[in-house]
Amino acid sequence: MTTGTFEGKTPQIGDGTYIHPSADVFGDVTIGEDCWIGPGARIRGDYGTIIIGHHCSVEDNCVIHVRPGEQTTIGNWVTIGHAAVIHNVKMIHDYVIVGMGAVVSDWAVVGRWGVVGEGAVVRQGQEVPAEHIAVGVPARVLDKTVGEDYKAQWSHFKQTYVDLASRYRTGYKPQKDA
Repeated sequence: MTTGTFEGKTPQIGDGTYIHPSADVFGDVTIGEDCWIGPGARIRGDYGTIIIGHHCSVEDNCVIHVRPGEQTTIGNWVTIGHAAVIHNVKMIHDYVIVGMGAVVSDWAVVGRWGVVGEGAVVRQGQEVPAEHIAVGVPARVLDKTVGEDYKAQWSHFKQTYVDLASRYRTGYKPQKDA
């Protein structure tokens, strides 16, 4: 893992969080407890501040970045799918799911238990209301809301990544090239 200080700002990493050796986390970044930061993830707090809550998964090859002097806040129990881009987002509330390859852009807000579908593009300043689903390019919010069965299923998936972080802390051993 690469964590680094940038212009005197050093990431603060919570207890139980696992950051894969090929991930980069630097600058003004705070990551809560029991998070999973996957291979190839880039969390760049070089310009502004990034705050990630507890029990989050930032999966493989995600990028999280913020504009100069601004802040991106990601709540607790958030899942950011493989290769998603979170750029200068105002707020991603608790329990949100951002699908694989999705883009959530400047000053957007995703409400509690909101879902951004795979490959969707949430535009600058757009809001995805709590418990709603946004899909497409550009993203449009569906009339359908997230039900209790969906929340139960995703609560299980979210816990799986918390457990994976624990397993990797003790079970992952990088191999040297031959």
